[in-house]
Amino acid sequence: MKTSIRSCAGCRRSGEKSGFVRVVRSPGGLVGLDPTGRAPGRGAYVCRSEECLKKALKGSRLSRALRVNVPEALLEELRQAVQASGGG
Repeated sequence: MKTSIRSCAGCRRSGEKSGFVRVVRSPGGLVGLDPTGRAPGRGAYVCRSEECLKKALKGSRLSRALRVNVPEALLEELRQAVQASGGG
């Protein structure tokens, strides 16, 4: 079985897709979390760690990866998702 390897937008660490939180920009331009990892659109991944999330946001790495400004409301939702997964 093939494993999907992805890299974190914050720390650039590579790992299995399941170890990351996926943020997706839909074809319509809406940005949101993708808990299933299967939503259509451009995706970016962040480790399930508060430190990586800070790195991804500090240099606008997440916005660059998605090629769109990430709304502030989504950033709070992403922080909560990282904390809920035990990363912070």
